[in-house]
Amino acid sequence: MSASVHPPFPLLLTDDDGLDDVRAALSAADAIADLGTDLTATLAWVVGISRPRSLRGTWELLASTAARDVAAARVLEPHLDALGILDEAAAAGFEVPVDRDGSWGVFAAEGPGVRVRARQDAGTWTLHGTKPWCSLAGDLTHALVTAWVDDDHRQLFALDLRDPAVTARTGPWHARGLERVVSAPIDIDGATAVPVGEPGWYLRRPGFAHGGVGVAACWWGGALPLRSALAEAARGDRADQLSRVHLGRADTALWAARAVLVETAGVFGAGGSASTGLRAARARAVVVDAVETTLAEAAHALGPLPLVADEAYARRVADLQVYVRQHHAARDLAKIGGDVAEGADAW
Repeated sequence: MSASVHPPFPLLLTDDDGLDDVRAALSAADAIADLGTDLTATLAWVVGISRPRSLRGTWELLASTAARDVAAARVLEPHLDALGILDEAAAAGFEVPVDRDGSWGVFAAEGPGVRVRARQDAGTWTLHGTKPWCSLAGDLTHALVTAWVDDDHRQLFALDLRDPAVTARTGPWHARGLERVVSAPIDIDGATAVPVGEPGWYLRRPGFAHGGVGVAACWWGGALPLRSALAEAARGDRADQLSRVHLGRADTALWAARAVLVETAGVFGAGGSASTGLRAARARAVVVDAVETTLAEAAHALGPLPLVADEAYARRVADLQVYVRQHHAARDLAKIGGDVAEGADAW
């Protein structure tokens, strides 16, 4: 599998969906010799491209980027998500006076024994505490960060990561996948921050579900070159029925996941809001199953050789295995089952 071979465009949508911005962004990505591994060049590309004007275009860009390099998509996704959140806040009537230039992340994870608290004094908000799982905090310029305004409520804040009151840790990070996308804690000691929305708005807004499926689009796009590797093996001189079975399983799983992503993009793009969270959770579950099926079929069909002899292939597998763990497996399925059992919209 050659890292220089790019998949067809578009992947998810049709060419009449107004994808000029996506095409321009991908053309710029293709000009980077080490997309994903050269973090400086990748971040410069992320900052320099135009954000797609539609949700459909955003998912197309994420999937197409991941098909080129999984780590590059992992860098791009939170940047686009942050800009989308700022747009959503403005549309909801929240004034957010921040400079949108630069590279952005979204830090919303919580962890045992650590918490970021927000304090307001004379109209100025400051953040205090430790935030876990802050991807690329040492390399980005800004982030949207959730912080506790009291014991029960969280609010979103825009934070300048270059503030001397912010310290980005370098680890622990012993990852073999997404090695350059360091996700470690940050310590905040009174850094000034700008509120984005009211308490609870970050999780209530429709864009929260949209962003979750955007991550799934990255997973799906990242698995496509593994399907190509399986197809190449199935055409080889030593191909047998089993090689075609492995390809067939991966192909049908990814095809079904693509259908779900396309339908979900259509529903969300049309403004559908009923059971938005449930629809997003289902889409993520379908996609992660397809990706894990593809990873397993590729491992069984191709054996250890590409994992030890093909750098691009081995890195893609390792990156995907780390990335899909943003899905919480059985716990996320239990949440879907609970929602349906309690009367959420069935279909």
